[in-house]
Amino acid sequence: MHIAILTFDGFNDLDSLVAFGMLNRIALLGDRDWRVRIACPTPRVTSMNGLTIDAHEDLSAAAQADAVLIGSGMKTREIANTPAIMGQLRLDPARQLLAAQCSGTFLLGRLGLLDGLPACTDLTSKPWVVESGVNVIDQPFVARGNVATAGGCLASQYLVAWLIARLKGVEQAREVLHYFAPVGEKQVYVERALGHVTPYLASQAMAA
Repeated sequence: MHIAILTFDGFNDLDSLVAFGMLNRIALLGDRDWRVRIACPTPRVTSMNGLTIDAHEDLSAAAQADAVLIGSGMKTREIANTPAIMGQLRLDPARQLLAAQCSGTFLLGRLGLLDGLPACTDLTSKPWVVESGVNVIDQPFVARGNVATAGGCLASQYLVAWLIARLKGVEQAREVLHYFAPVGEKQVYVERALGHVTPYLASQAMAA
C-alpha cells in the first residue's frame, strides 16, 4: 500500500508531518507493504516555519499511489498557478483515495476533483477557496466517495483515521488514534475522532 503526502515549499509542518507520523504507525505494527512517502516537486522543501526536509519521491509518483494526501502551505495559490507542478498531479478518485487539508482543498478544486462536493478548509484559506467556486462547509471533516477534506491544522487526525479505516479497517484506525491520544483522555479522543469519520464510512458502504 502506497500513500503519498504531497508537500510543497512553504508547507505547513503539521499537515504533512503529523499525518506522516500517524500513518507510519501501520508500518511499525508490522505491515511491510505499507509505505508512506513525502512527495515533492523538488528534492528538498522548506516549511513555512523554516524546517527543511528531503523528499522521498517526486510528485509524479503520486499517480501510482493507492492514496494521496495534500497538505497546505503558504504558497498554495502560487502552486495552483504553476502548470509545471499541476501537470504532474494526475490523480484519479476512481482508483485512489484522495484527502486534502486546509488550502490543499484548493488544489483539489483546481484539479477538478471536487466537482461540486462539499469540502472543508481552514478559516484563513476559506475566503479565496470559496471564491474559487468550492462549496466550503463549516465543519472539520467531510468525505464523499473516495474524496475527503479537512479544515484546521489539528484535523490531520481525521484524514488519517479515514485513510486507515478505508485501507485497513476501523479497528486499525482506532488503534492508531489510541496510540497517539493524550494519556488520561484516550477513549474520549478516539471516540470524538471516529465520530467525525465513521458516518462517512457507513455512507460509503451503503453506496457500494
